[in-house]
Amino acid sequence: MGPRRLPFLKTLLALLALILLLLVTRGLWLAALGRVLVHDDGPAKAEVAVLLAGDSWGFRMDYAAQLVKRGYVPKVLVSGPPGLYGINEADAAVRWAVQRGYPADWFVPIHHHALSTRDESVVLVNYMREHGIRGFLLVTSNYHTARARRIFRNTERKLGGGPDFRVAASNDKYYSPETWWKTREGLKLAFMEWAKTLTGAFGI
Repeated sequence: MGPRRLPFLKTLLALLALILLLLVTRGLWLAALGRVLVHDDGPAKAEVAVLLAGDSWGFRMDYAAQLVKRGYVPKVLVSGPPGLYGINEADAAVRWAVQRGYPADWFVPIHHHALSTRDESVVLVNYMREHGIRGFLLVTSNYHTARARRIFRNTERKLGGGPDFRVAASNDKYYSPETWWKTREGLKLAFMEWAKTLTGAFGI
């Protein structure tokens, strides 16, 4: 074996060892990647809960309604972008909650035309500023919480201030930070959220 091949073989063996290490420890670092997407301050008393759009299964809405039921907030501001077949998403969400026994007067639909969390945050922060709301719980799916928190903080900074808030993460049937890579839906949610996180860092 010539001396020129030794560095190549050493590099190859190191690469193979690294791949093996990643495979053996994949549960640890994949779970760490899953947890990076999640920020949960937990519920606390606030003037309102703000429910972000984007969950057609009702996990977010049910959690927000439970916050009212448990006495953390008296009302939920339900973000309402355009929905399917001409039905605003806020109206569909409130209808869904009422069908499950929650009082309609717990919810305040906020109709708008925002198609991104960034634009949605501007609508909602402006609404709360106009109505003198000084503190709220930001409710969204667990995988969406870290990015939503950054977006709302950035929006409030650009607008010259806004209400204090805590993030209350809604569990999602299809996303667990500890096991997201084991299901097709978990993989899709993680991929989309990481893609939005990375592109958002460049203002896209």
